[in-house]
Amino acid sequence: MNATSNRSILHLRFEMPPGYDVELPEQLRRLLENITPRVQMIEPDTAVLDLTGALPYFRRDARALTELIQLRILAYFGVRSSAGAAPTRMLAAMACALTAPGRRMVIENSPEAVTGFLRPRPVRELPGVGARAAATLSDYGLHTVGDVADVPQLTLQRLLGARPGRTLHERAHGHDTAVVDPMPTPASMSSEHRFDRDELDAAQHRRALLALADDLGARLRTSGQIATGVTLTVRYADANFTRRSRTLPEFTQHTVLLARTAYTVYDSLGLQRARVRGIALRADGLRPDDQAIRQLTLDAADDKPLAIEAVADRALARYGHQVLYPAALAVTSRPPTPRQQDSKGRTDWLHR
Repeated sequence: MNATSNRSILHLRFEMPPGYDVELPEQLRRLLENITPRVQMIEPDTAVLDLTGALPYFRRDARALTELIQLRILAYFGVRSSAGAAPTRMLAAMACALTAPGRRMVIENSPEAVTGFLRPRPVRELPGVGARAAATLSDYGLHTVGDVADVPQLTLQRLLGARPGRTLHERAHGHDTAVVDPMPTPASMSSEHRFDRDELDAAQHRRALLALADDLGARLRTSGQIATGVTLTVRYADANFTRRSRTLPEFTQHTVLLARTAYTVYDSLGLQRARVRGIALRADGLRPDDQAIRQLTLDAADDKPLAIEAVADRALARYGHQVLYPAALAVTSRPPTPRQQDSKGRTDWLHR
């Protein structure tokens, strides 16, 4: 962080009520834009604001303005929120992740405050540090952000690779140049599975992924859309989460291709006996399906899952959800139940 920077970034996560109105995310955006025009809605339940210009206008410091924003959200919509305010987006997001609904954490704009917040934090809380990187750092006795900050950049590059090591070195010192982009995010569609208990079994994680891909694929085909990428979010028992995105090898609406990519992203996290509370899969960059390009193969077996999808879609249209579903989801009496969301914030539970 530049010690002379005057930036103040606010990261908000909303506690959305069950079955909330489809217009609620847009209403929240409009309320926030009455505070500052620099508002970025990342997901239906997350927003990032650049408060730099709003502070002198409202004649308040970051803590007081954050409290005002949270009170307005609660008063107008009955929605509680967690808030983290800091000089950079990275620090604001980390602070918000540590804050309960209705509370706020403010990191003052000074090198001492940034260092005091960052150094004791577990290194896995830094953005971009997955389970595999955290395990590698732990093997060398690097458990906290302070441990990593004390290591030369070249050492980190030897441990993690040139680019990841350089990025980690910058983040461990609080350096972050990301800005708040008020442009609307590309259309997306998401589905989430929450386990009844903290789940350690990787097979159950993959089973949930297949159910999410199956749900997204059916909804994409029904709505006549294709996805250009997927984003996987894994939430852990300690309320932390890991999020990874990947571009699809071909733009698609087919379950089998969505599931393959989701498995690849999941495997890249290197989770080993992680206590997982929930998994979400998002189809990103939606486009009309007439823009799809189907690549030809010499293996006729590749078309079998697509033919089965067509049969399942006809059954779904006539009889409703889960008349037909992948055999791997029939291990127990009921397959995992995804929680649906689209880029407009609509949420539905699939009834079995």
